[in-house]
Amino acid sequence: MSLQCILFTGLAILIAFILVLFVVQRVVTTPLPIIKRHKKERRYFDPISVNDAEFPSIEEEPTLDLSVIIPAFNEEKRLPIMLDECLKFLEEKSKQSSFTYEVIVVSDGSSDGTISVALQYSERHTTDKFRVMELIENRGKGGAVRLGILSARGRHLLFADADGATKFSDYEKLDVTLRDLTKNWQEDAIVIGSRAHLEEEAIASRSLFRTFLMYGFHFLVWLFAVRSVRDTQCGFKLLTRPAAQKLFNILHVERWAFDVELLYIAERLNIPIREVAVNWKEIEGSKLTPFWSWLQMGVDLFLIWFRYTIGAWRVDLKPHSN
Repeated sequence: MSLQCILFTGLAILIAFILVLFVVQRVVTTPLPIIKRHKKERRYFDPISVNDAEFPSIEEEPTLDLSVIIPAFNEEKRLPIMLDECLKFLEEKSKQSSFTYEVIVVSDGSSDGTISVALQYSERHTTDKFRVMELIENRGKGGAVRLGILSARGRHLLFADADGATKFSDYEKLDVTLRDLTKNWQEDAIVIGSRAHLEEEAIASRSLFRTFLMYGFHFLVWLFAVRSVRDTQCGFKLLTRPAAQKLFNILHVERWAFDVELLYIAERLNIPIREVAVNWKEIEGSKLTPFWSWLQMGVDLFLIWFRYTIGAWRVDLKPHSN
């Protein structure tokens, strides 16, 4: 078989694959996400009154300065360290000013003692400051963050990883930058913690294979989705309430690549985005498996670009039903 024939056959197969993928994606996906939420997930437990109460909605007017959303899947061991640091900082800040806050731990279908650990903090700090959302089934980090965001009371909303890899006091850096970007909380803006300044140190401590995966992922992010941000994956992001409301009602991806789609939509909507260097350290117990998680994210990156490009997903700010 001649080279020309081989190239023609390969091109025909590629075109056929793209056409099939186009049809499949238009058929199996919806332009806006279908946000599933069980009745139990709309309520939180108050360990003091021993009663359930309804979570508020992000559609309502805010009543607090800051909501901190912490997605947690089987984080019984790592969660207390993070919460102790987080709450110590927030309590000290609230004593020095009129600053008000809440923490929402979203247990993403945990099968260990995550719920019990979180409820101890809820009892200690009361549900006015600390609430626990229990998801009946595992949604993925993006799905857990979304439901926490949609139930928050803050003018500003921060989501942070349960492992405590980012020093929580770096919230101050993000807050200062956010206020520089906006006149008030009613304007759209996002400030994200960044580990880009630590890249050389990370390369020195990682294997050649993991370094290759890291660079490959960064290239795919730049190629298919986000070009204004160097570090899309740091789990420390601060948003104004209107920005959070817009983005999380459009967001489709519920697993690891949700950060990329979030920032992709933000770029499409021309929402101001800034990166701020944060103190970060790798914590043992990561749920990411180096090869398969990165492969899944690579596929998700391509599908994010492809679905928005063909109109299977769309950036639409019109209200839609959950």
